[in-house]
Amino acid sequence: MNGDHLHSPNSVRPAIAIDGPAASGKSSAGKMFASQLGYRFLDTGLMYRAATWYAMNNGIDINEPEPVSAVVGKMEFSVIDGEFGENLILVNGQDVTRFLHSTAVDVSVSPVSAITAVRKIMVAGQRRIATTGSIVMVGRDIGTVVIPDAPLKIFLTASAETRAHRRYSEFLANGTEVDLADILSSIENRDRIDSSREDSPLKPASDAHMVDTDDLSLNQVVALMVDLSREII
Repeated sequence: MNGDHLHSPNSVRPAIAIDGPAASGKSSAGKMFASQLGYRFLDTGLMYRAATWYAMNNGIDINEPEPVSAVVGKMEFSVIDGEFGENLILVNGQDVTRFLHSTAVDVSVSPVSAITAVRKIMVAGQRRIATTGSIVMVGRDIGTVVIPDAPLKIFLTASAETRAHRRYSEFLANGTEVDLADILSSIENRDRIDSSREDSPLKPASDAHMVDTDDLSLNQVVALMVDLSREII
């Protein structure tokens, strides 16, 4: 796997870690935050989604760790910047980004993410990207596992209900008919799996800045993160 195709700026500044549960605002806030800092942006969750999609696309039972790990290990993987600074995920040279937020991937990504061999492959790629600096990385174990020495770690959180409503609105905006109760159930299940897995469970780093986004707009969250970053850049 390779994942270091992201554009590198001239001056290198320390990488920033943002973690949090599903639909806590990591991706949207992280992307805006990175843009304001002049940083690159990487949503590491898309890497796990790509692994999940690829395993499913190859007819692998996602509850069988060894076959999943084997197929993910052979996957040619890279991340490039899109026209608007968004992450585009290429698998074997094909842009698969549009497939990665399907409901099928939504319900399968946590079991795949819990497989230790898969995490080792992904973390190695993420660390390689982080060494180039000047990047905001978002995920679930960035501050605790991927870059534990990052000078700024932020943990975004919100209630499951708030997060379900956000994801529901995203689906509706994309013209996808979904049931709010199903989304809430999926998010609660993902929280349970992500927080209880043995390898790299979802939890804040001891020195992370906790940001509850329940009552904050996207712009307010980004402004708060920019304030936090002033000490390190």
